Amino acid sequence: MIEDKEKYLASVKHAGDYIKGLLGGRKVPEICIVLGSGLGPLANTCEEYFSVPYSDIPDFPKSTAPGHAGKLIAGSLSGKDVFMMNGRFHYYEGYPIETVVFYIRVLGMIGVKTLILTNAAGGIKSDMVPPEFIAIEDHLTFFIESVLRGPNIEEFGTRFPDQSAVYDKELIALLEDCAKGLGIKVSRGIYAYMKGPQYETPAEIRALRTLGADCVGMSTVPEAVCASHMGIRVLGMSCITNMAAGINKGPLSEKEVLDTAAAASEQSCALIKELIGRL
Repeated sequence: MIEDKEKYLASVKHAGDYIKGLLGGRKVPEICIVLGSGLGPLANTCEEYFSVPYSDIPDFPKSTAPGHAGKLIAGSLSGKDVFMMNGRFHYYEGYPIETVVFYIRVLGMIGVKTLILTNAAGGIKSDMVPPEFIAIEDHLTFFIESVLRGPNIEEFGTRFPDQSAVYDKELIALLEDCAKGLGIKVSRGIYAYMKGPQYETPAEIRALRTLGADCVGMSTVPEAVCASHMGIRVLGMSCITNMAAGINKGPLSEKEVLDTAAAASEQSCALIKELIGRL
């Protein structure tokens, strides 16, 4: 929870000024892509303006999750100026929730208007066959404090933001159209956010299925809520890398997630590149 909003806002502005300085007079990109598991190779296809470790940016946390490089990249992708977050921050890493979404507020304050959130997720619907892709059309989040808890900072948004359409319907339709053109299957679904780092129990998955969830993961929702609070358009895409607990026999493992995400990497990178080109 933010306790000193003036100090927090000053930190956001300090980090934003640092990033704008790295751009060397270039216009601030209006698009940010968060590279979830399997999308790291997309960074190699970007014509870089700069690449900076998170540890060099004032007040940025470090990304400790496996497979997350921990770098902010600015460059040109499919003819558009973009930021890429090559690695994100999770509540399970031990960060306060306002730190998890710090980068959203920094980039939003300096001019980002569209946020593309990608992740690896567990499939809850029994007919899913990993790897496949889900366009997130809504989410469930009952299990963690709100990113907006504490004193509201008016520079970010209103005290009680509407959550009727966190995920932009036009962006979802565009993603589906891009996928159709590339021959890639994308379905719509509800993403359930769990704080981790332990995987969910079979009983929890049965409960989430009853509530209408199609997939489950440990990221994305805090960022989506924070971005929507700031008026940033949000697109969320999950790569189903494994079936959730109790659906298939056998234990869940981090290796399965990373291996399946890597196997889907070519398709996921192609899909995001096509999407960016058509924004």
